[in-house]
Amino acid sequence: MQRPAESDYAPAFAGYVSLVAEEDVLSVLEQQSSETQKLISSLDEQRAAHRYAEGKWSVKEVIGHVTDAERVFGYRAPCIARGETNSLPGFDENAYMKYANFDSWRLGDLAEAYALVRRSNIVLFRNLDEEAWNRRGIANNNPITVRALAFVLAGHERHHLKVLRERYLVG
Repeated sequence: MQRPAESDYAPAFAGYVSLVAEEDVLSVLEQQSSETQKLISSLDEQRAAHRYAEGKWSVKEVIGHVTDAERVFGYRAPCIARGETNSLPGFDENAYMKYANFDSWRLGDLAEAYALVRRSNIVLFRNLDEEAWNRRGIANNNPITVRALAFVLAGHERHHLKVLRERYLVG
């Protein structure tokens, strides 16, 4: 597995891709899944409702956001891998959060949703051939490859796990 080239994704994703130094993104996704599930299982409902500052997302909302991003980026991957030529829609996390109501979810349901979506994406990625990994499509009016999507997923989650540890003091 090789890393995506800078031309494989929009500059907005460079920070996420840079957080994944490893070449084997599938192993990273697997390891992250275990790490994130362990972190979620260490929480109780009260701790999961914590916000480190007024106006910031709760821990549940961060977990929900990571899961939403997993869904959105995960949806883009098979579309592009299968040759979709239409531009796939954007993802405004703040607009999504407005209607998500993650604070009303049971923590166990958030954990299950995350685990199922991540597992599904890993199985998809594991079964792509080299041509599919390199296929380029358009998402949010920007070019991106399937390979880059996998690295963005891993880097996005790394970013938010770091935020949970450093700002929310979770894990």
